[in-house]
Amino acid sequence: MGESMQDKDPLKKYKEKRDFEKTPEPVPGEKSPLKIAKFVVQKHDARKLHYDFRLEVGNVLKSWTIPKGPSTDPGQKRLAVPTEDHPLDYIDFEGIIPEGNYGAGTVIVWDNGTYRNLKRDIPIEKAVDDGHVDIWLEGKKLKGGYALIKTGRGKRKFWLFLKKKDEMSHPGEDILADRPESVISGLTVEEVSAIKKSRN
Repeated sequence: MGESMQDKDPLKKYKEKRDFEKTPEPVPGEKSPLKIAKFVVQKHDARKLHYDFRLEVGNVLKSWTIPKGPSTDPGQKRLAVPTEDHPLDYIDFEGIIPEGNYGAGTVIVWDNGTYRNLKRDIPIEKAVDDGHVDIWLEGKKLKGGYALIKTGRGKRKFWLFLKKKDEMSHPGEDILADRPESVISGLTVEEVSAIKKSRN
């Protein structure tokens, strides 16, 4: 018989890619899901600047890398590349991952908040598995309806991250340029990096 879902460790890839004696990233702990599910967008200045969108789904953070970052403009389609599940502990992570480690670079919490599943008849876990997620975000920067949709065929499968047309839409707005700062520290990735360099 094959391995059951209960026997699988959804954080196996996360653990395998990291040496927790060398990176400040959180070791998976016993953090329990809250009654209201959370999301986070982390701005990550690694080899290439990108944004990581993470949704609390069950006991993990389902994660997608959005190279060009999220948008509040319904006319902007954003590529979203699925990455390994992250532990719930990661939702507040900010810091600098040292050179030589996976994902080396500066990380800030660009946005965070809660979300709700707009498809009440479809559990969020199934929506992710099916490749069509409709959610309402209540973040400090991102608000309103968003969709994550898997598209393409075969090896060319990818996801799109889209803002829905609603009262929270802002056509033409560039929220990434207007609001570059962390919602936790108020610092930009450049400022966090500069502080680190000044201490060395």
